[in-house]
This record gives sequence, structure tokens and C-alpha cells, in this order.
Amino acid sequence: MKKEVFLLLGSDMGDRLSNLSQARDFICAAVGALLEQSPIYETEAWGFASEALFLNQVLRVESDLSAFDLLELLKQIELRMGRLPSLLEGYVSRAIDIDILFYGNELIDSEHLTIPHSKLHERRFALLPMVDIASDMYHPLLKKSLIQLLNECQDTLNVRLFVEK
Repeated sequence: MKKEVFLLLGSDMGDRLSNLSQARDFICAAVGALLEQSPIYETEAWGFASEALFLNQVLRVESDLSAFDLLELLKQIELRMGRLPSLLEGYVSRAIDIDILFYGNELIDSEHLTIPHSKLHERRFALLPMVDIASDMYHPLLKKSLIQLLNECQDTLNVRLFVEK
């Protein structure tokens, strides 16, 4: 059964724009049809100090993969694109990061996967592009619209539309 899935892409290493494009291509080939994509945002790193700014984008895709199969496939895409498993605690720079924000209306809380994404409401860089393509969505656990969550978000990091130079 097909599910509507929202994925957050992020890159702060190498050719960031190309990394997002390549990840979208891999996702379309392996996950399912791309239904919509948000504008790309340039953002400060969240949770760690990075020398570069991130590019972030949300994709709305349709997939018949289970949530856990989807997670495994996204990890394979990250590895294929050069992301190495971190030996350090916390966040690090990466060529690509792909997070599952929503998987249909499902609620999942396991050791390896939490849906909706557990930090979505804390991250302006994830909420802004989500609102761009799904402003009417409600967070099923927090019982608030994404617009409400964005308005209440305490994240003060700089997030701006990306303009290619």
C-alpha cells in the first residue's frame, strides 16, 4: 500500500546543490514517485559548529516500502553518496543526510526509527520547507499544525531561501 512520505535532505560538504540533486535522483529511482519538493534553504548547522552552511530541502514522495525498509534504503543512499558512519557522539558535517519526517499517518517509536521525526518541531530548517509544501498538515503527537509549530519554534538559527550564485 502506497504511503505519502516526507523526507528532509541536508548537505554541508562538497557541492551541496549537486548532492541534493543526486539524492533526489536516487530517491526517485529507489523509493518512489516524487510528488513535490520544497524550495531549497541555506541554513546554519543545528547542534554543532560547521565550517559551511547547510542546504536543506523537503521532498514529498509516494512509496510502497515499509518505514523500516525505507530507512534502510535511505542509509544505503547516504553511504553510496559518501556519508561515513560517525564514530563521534552528536552531529557532524556530511555530504548528505536524509531524514524521514513523516510516513503517512503512522506513529513509530522504536530504537532505530521515530516517526514523526522527534526533533522536527525544534528545527526551523525542517519546519520552513515542510510548511512550503504541506502547510495544512498536523503533527499527530503534538496536536498542532506545522504552521503553529513553526510560529512556536524556539530555534533562532538563520534559515533563508537559497539563491544560486
